[in-house]
Amino acid sequence: MLTLFGKYVGTVKSDGFFCVNPFTVKKRVSMRANNLNGQQIKVNDKLGNPIEIAAVVVWQVKDTAKATFAVENYMQYVAIQSEAAVRHLANLFPYDNFEDEEATITLKDGAEKVSALLESELAERLERAGIDVLEARLSHLAYAPEIAGAMLQRQQATAVVAARKQIVEGAVGMVEMALARLSEKGIVELDEERKAAMVSNLLVVLCGERNVSPVVNAGTLYP
Repeated sequence: MLTLFGKYVGTVKSDGFFCVNPFTVKKRVSMRANNLNGQQIKVNDKLGNPIEIAAVVVWQVKDTAKATFAVENYMQYVAIQSEAAVRHLANLFPYDNFEDEEATITLKDGAEKVSALLESELAERLERAGIDVLEARLSHLAYAPEIAGAMLQRQQATAVVAARKQIVEGAVGMVEMALARLSEKGIVELDEERKAAMVSNLLVVLCGERNVSPVVNAGTLYP
C-alpha cells in the first residue's frame, strides 16, 4: 500500500518492478486468506440456557485502504467483531427445540442456516474495515457444564418416552389383530371379561421390559 505525505495513492497487487515517487511510503498489507479460530465463549441462548459456543472464520483483506485507515488494528477488529457476532447469533435461536417445539431454526440442528446468517452478519460488520468474509461456521456448540448433566437426563427421558410410545402403539395393534383373527376364525368365543383379561395379559407380555413366565392352564376355560 502506497501513501504520499499521509495521503493514500494506491495499492500494488501485481508482481514485478514498479517506479514510484521516492517520497512514497510503502506498507505491506497481506491479502492472503486468514483463519480465525474463535475461543469458546459462554452465552445464553434464546431461552436463557447457558451454552458454550465458538466459530471459525475465514477472511481476507479486500480493501487495503480501509483496513489501514478505517480502523486502528484490522486484525483485532476482526477478532472482536467475530465474537460479538457469535454472541448475537446465539441470543437469536434456542440450542434445540425441546423447550420450543415451534422453533424452525435451532443452533444444534440448523447448522447450514446458522452458518449462513453468521457469515452474512460478519460480512456486514467487517465491511467497514475492508474485510471480505469467505466462510464462517460454528466449531463448537455445547451446553455449559453446570446444566449439561440435567440436559442429558432430559434428552434420555425424552428418548425413553418416545420409545415407550412406539412400543405401546405396536402392542395395541397386535392385540387388536389377535382379537380380530380369533373372532374371524371362530377358534374360541370370549365374553367381555375374558377379552379384557386377554388384552391385559398380551399388553404385559408385549410391553414388559423382562421376559414373562407363562402359566399353562390345564383345566377348562371356565371354572
